[in-house]
Amino acid sequence: MKTINQWLDEYGESHQNPTNKTVHWICVPLIFFSLLGLLYSIKLSFFSLGNIQGNVALIVLTLTLIYYFNLSKPLSAGMFLFSAICLFICYLIEGSAFVPLWQVCVTIFVLAWIGQFWGHKIEGKKPSFFKDLLFLMIGPAWLMSFIYQRLGINY
Repeated sequence: MKTINQWLDEYGESHQNPTNKTVHWICVPLIFFSLLGLLYSIKLSFFSLGNIQGNVALIVLTLTLIYYFNLSKPLSAGMFLFSAICLFICYLIEGSAFVPLWQVCVTIFVLAWIGQFWGHKIEGKKPSFFKDLLFLMIGPAWLMSFIYQRLGINY
């Protein structure tokens, strides 16, 4: 199994262009949120936590956080915090009843991926996940690693 630094370094190889990096700072969190929101929209009738009905997002997120924990305990804490914020936003959107959460998330997902591919066109390199699908999970951790570096937190 690769170390977190190996994953982050390899991911960073196709993310050198400043414009592409900026696009990633916007689009990667939006893609993470939109996927989580889509999974949050799939309810599980046999599972609930207080007023919150269980959903597929909680299961997938638990497995994802275990993966992050195995790569880096400190980064997994940051990803847990970001995930909790995303879940709270899903809860708020779902409760607003203006537009169904899944519709909001499909729109965000499509627009964010258009942005990602535009960024990679500028970069001149294919997205990392074309090489290994696990890079889809590394992208958010790659961004979190920059936040940790800025804050002086080892990961």
